[in-house]
Amino acid sequence: MTTKRIKVITPIITEGLRDLADLRALEHPGLRIAQTLLKEGPSSIESAFEEMLAAPGVVAAALQAQAEGFDAVIVDCFADPGLQAARELLDIPVFGPGECSMHAAAMLGLRFSIVTVLPAVVPMLTELAQRYGVADKLSSIRVIDIPVLALHGDPQALQKAMGEQACKAVLEDGADAIVLGCTGFLGCANVVSAELNRVGLNGVPVIDPIPVTVHMATALCQSGLSHSKRGWPKPAKKPMAGFADLQAQLG
Repeated sequence: MTTKRIKVITPIITEGLRDLADLRALEHPGLRIAQTLLKEGPSSIESAFEEMLAAPGVVAAALQAQAEGFDAVIVDCFADPGLQAARELLDIPVFGPGECSMHAAAMLGLRFSIVTVLPAVVPMLTELAQRYGVADKLSSIRVIDIPVLALHGDPQALQKAMGEQACKAVLEDGADAIVLGCTGFLGCANVVSAELNRVGLNGVPVIDPIPVTVHMATALCQSGLSHSKRGWPKPAKKPMAGFADLQAQLG
């Protein structure tokens, strides 16, 4: 089996929020993972404005990954910034954790809830669920009221809040699957599952977006599949001003 190489683009400029060791733990003999931050962009993504700021850098980094021979690209943010634009320009497959994990949840449960960071992102995630065709399966979006840049500050408080909201999503909102609605929650699925089990809510799948997306990307790459170029046709070349990194990749 041919070894596949996946580039993970973390679409922010803040160092330390993503530990490459966490991603390397997902590697196996048939998979190698590399990761990069943006040169320019937001410090975190908690709004449509910050998503817009990240998109040009995501597309430029994705084009660079394709030029370097990577087999697939993953955008390391649940909001999937720049995903649609990158698919227009790239021939290799581009994956978004929001899309992958919502579709996984729709397969694994009749109704799912998302546990995310702040109330401000709820409209963004609601719109994503509609775009991806799973809004009818979305029970609720619950928040822990901890911003992205503070996620690593108090791990116990983070895990407690996530567990509480996941339990409420099942008991009060009727969810039978939970999606962790921020890629900064990487590694927390086991803790959330343990809390669900502790209160007697056994058998509820908890979907950690990054591992699910990596496994999905690997499977599709090994199958020789990529996104449809009729669905995401390549845009015509036109003059543009600014966006130096992007223009350098476009040639």
